[in-house]
Amino acid sequence: MFEGLRYIWMARKGAFCRVRYCMWVLNPFYVFQVFSIALWLTDSYYYYAACIVIISLISICVSLYEIRKVSDTRRLLPCLLSKCLCSYLQHLSSVELVPGDCVLIPQEGLLLPCDAALLAGECMVNESMLTGESVPVMKTPLPAAGGRYSPETQRRHTLFCGTQCIQAKGGRPGRGGAIAVVTSTGFFTAKGDLVSSILYPQPINFRFYQDAIKFLLFLGGVALCGTVYSIVILSRTNTTWWELVIRALDIVTIVVPPALPAAITTGTIYAQSRLKREGVFCISPPRINISGKVSLFCFDKTGTLTEEGLDVWGVMEGSGAGFSELVPDPRLLPQGPMLSAMACCHSVALLGGQPLGDPLELKMIESTGWELEEPAGDDKTLDSEFGGHRVLAVMRPPACPLQSESVAVALVQRFPFSSSLQRMSVVTVNPEGQSSLAFIKGAPEMVASLCLRESVPAQFSNTLRTFASDGFRVLALGYKTLCVGVHRGEVERDMQFLGLLVMKNLVKPESAEVITTLRLAHLRTVMVTGMKHNLTIINISHGHRGPQYLCLVPYLLRKVLFVILQFIAPCLSQGLYQGVINYHLAINGKSFSALCDHFPEYLPKVLMRGTVYARMAPEQKTQLVTELQKLNYRVGMCGDGANDCGALRAADVGVSLSEAEASVASPFTSKSDNISCVPLLIREGRCSLVTSFSLFKYMALYSLIQFSSVLILYTEKTNLGDLQFLFFDMVLVTLLAIVMGKGGPSTELHPQRPPASLLALPVLASLTLHTLLLILGQVSALLITTSQDWFVPLNSTMSGAANLPNLEDTSVFDLSGYQYIIMAVVVTKGYPYKRPLYYNVVFVCVLLVLFALMSWLVLAPVPFLRKLLKLYYIPDMNFKILLVALAALNFVFCFLLEVMYAEPTLGPSSKNCPSFLEVISC
Repeated sequence: MFEGLRYIWMARKGAFCRVRYCMWVLNPFYVFQVFSIALWLTDSYYYYAACIVIISLISICVSLYEIRKVSDTRRLLPCLLSKCLCSYLQHLSSVELVPGDCVLIPQEGLLLPCDAALLAGECMVNESMLTGESVPVMKTPLPAAGGRYSPETQRRHTLFCGTQCIQAKGGRPGRGGAIAVVTSTGFFTAKGDLVSSILYPQPINFRFYQDAIKFLLFLGGVALCGTVYSIVILSRTNTTWWELVIRALDIVTIVVPPALPAAITTGTIYAQSRLKREGVFCISPPRINISGKVSLFCFDKTGTLTEEGLDVWGVMEGSGAGFSELVPDPRLLPQGPMLSAMACCHSVALLGGQPLGDPLELKMIESTGWELEEPAGDDKTLDSEFGGHRVLAVMRPPACPLQSESVAVALVQRFPFSSSLQRMSVVTVNPEGQSSLAFIKGAPEMVASLCLRESVPAQFSNTLRTFASDGFRVLALGYKTLCVGVHRGEVERDMQFLGLLVMKNLVKPESAEVITTLRLAHLRTVMVTGMKHNLTIINISHGHRGPQYLCLVPYLLRKVLFVILQFIAPCLSQGLYQGVINYHLAINGKSFSALCDHFPEYLPKVLMRGTVYARMAPEQKTQLVTELQKLNYRVGMCGDGANDCGALRAADVGVSLSEAEASVASPFTSKSDNISCVPLLIREGRCSLVTSFSLFKYMALYSLIQFSSVLILYTEKTNLGDLQFLFFDMVLVTLLAIVMGKGGPSTELHPQRPPASLLALPVLASLTLHTLLLILGQVSALLITTSQDWFVPLNSTMSGAANLPNLEDTSVFDLSGYQYIIMAVVVTKGYPYKRPLYYNVVFVCVLLVLFALMSWLVLAPVPFLRKLLKLYYIPDMNFKILLVALAALNFVFCFLLEVMYAEPTLGPSSKNCPSFLEVISC
């Protein structure tokens, strides 16, 4: 069993094979609770044990309910599907599907209940749940060529469980729908991976959580010392060996609070709730604390920093003779391959009569004025019109005098865009099936490499560099004549170069403000993008202020690259923060690969100054994030899904901009279409981390206060009563711990990052000195009590809670009750990560109520409560006021001590580190 899955060893394969999903819960917290309850029942602490049993049962039921609820989300509502058999269709429920079944995807689409490989037809699918990408994608059939199927490498041919198929067509001649074969079901699907990532998140390498475990072990050592002391003290009395064992074990349940792990998560729960109200959803709550330590944030470009859609700036036709003049309106182009390529080379589909697809392609089609038409159900009219070919879509030109010779074009084959290939292509035919043409569209350098050399203009590189330097998005197009039915490799070679499509992509207005905020907070910002030219990205980085000091590392021969690296080595050796030369490094994907493969010794220095990473493949984005993490950065990544999935999951904090509430692509999903969620997430992370820090210290001090009280009273041959323990744990500590974390984050993002180490010297020194002051306060209260003229010693012939009430217990009870309250105030941090204490109205009200209650019990307890809690009646009001004054003095000293050790440490300044939006942010 591992992470809810059962594996069986397959000797023939020499490996484990997953067989089924099993749900079971076994938490060390509950095991310790069972041990503690058994111990308390043995010791006759019935009231306290009963309360813990009730709370534990509620906690277990809630946990099981949440697990069951998440588990049920993977079981999609059963739907009726058609299973394709030899010569007929069998209708069955989706819960009966098994891998290998051939199913018919209905034309109107459905919420996919399994993972399946598309065999015939096309499907328009919304994969926002899976990738965070809100733009639907076109799925095409598996290629006819052989080879082993892999859902990761052939995503464009795979339908994933939990995604919404919007439309299916072309799977059966003369009929609607598409044909697919089931590849996986249940917990082994994409939806199952999402549920698994929620139930069993990846281990988090975060110092706070590691130190928490170590500190619990330290408390265990303290408990061991207390156990030895209690055995020595109690052995001098007439205590039986059985009671001696009970008393010793009770020390362990006091010093190591079983509720500590649950208590420190309350700040995270509150932060998660606030984020949800702001449209940011989290499937991995521990990542919220990590976001408070982020020191570098990477951003995708298109759809993240810039607008999703692009506007067509113009078209420039080209051939071996050179480029023609830029045509600002594609409608002015003469009828020819260039206009047809722009109208046909796309994956846009119709849904309810409205075009649906990539915003870039929608703009491209709109600029031509051509109209999209698709076959309706079983209608074969379009097939007949175009020579009997199976028509996927038809592009019809507008009725325009300038394009009077234009004819409709049918798409009969489509090879979708692939980020690894950097291109897409289609095969088209004219009416009657004549003039079969293939068109290609993609990254200019890639398309040019697939075209005949004599068809590419000599000025190609210079022209491309000019447009890219001005910040334009450039695509290249090509075409060739061929026969219908060939595979992709045959289509995409020996093409004729057609020209360049120039598009403008504007920066979102929120981007500059957010980058300014991050810069002022000394957070480094990096742009990582895919299908864009270096110079385009640099232009976006510069804004309108003019060129920065940029050192471009081009993709050249290794020897040339080595010379460039040697030339800039003196600059690189200056490090990130102490360099006096203000320069940026802009690197493309090929350069990055060359650095990783051949010059790894320079990679860390280049990464320290790298600001722009263009033409990065998805796997390179992931590698970049990993390499930055090796430099001790806490890396955040923000993108809109799709090609960013790997980087989003590899980053310490991944934020996907999507309309989906939960995406397997990243721990965080924001419904906002801009990066304004990033500062919010960091502020909430810092608030949550500081709250967790405060709660940990409070719970540790609560244990040490009670530990000190018990040992002092053991020395005096007495102990706290059952209801006294219950009052401290339930009424005081639990209430304060629950409401302490409700305070919201600061409205500003401070340059200082909160500490994350619980074992740092200031933290340990603070806890140690606090404990000494608290022990001193309790001992002082006991000594003051015993020095009074009216003091009556307890019955020394009895021990433990049996000789209650007595003055020794009452004095320690009174002062320790105040200590639980005052320490909640002392350890609660505010500026600069949280709003001031008085903004947490609930916490302040609870403090006042509990302080009033404790003062009532000390100064004027009613006989009923005094008898219930087994408190000794003290008639001397001056003595009672002295106890309150002693508690106030204890508070003053602890507060001053905490202020002295609470100065946050300023992290490394990022003021001089490069920022890709430095000019815009200024």
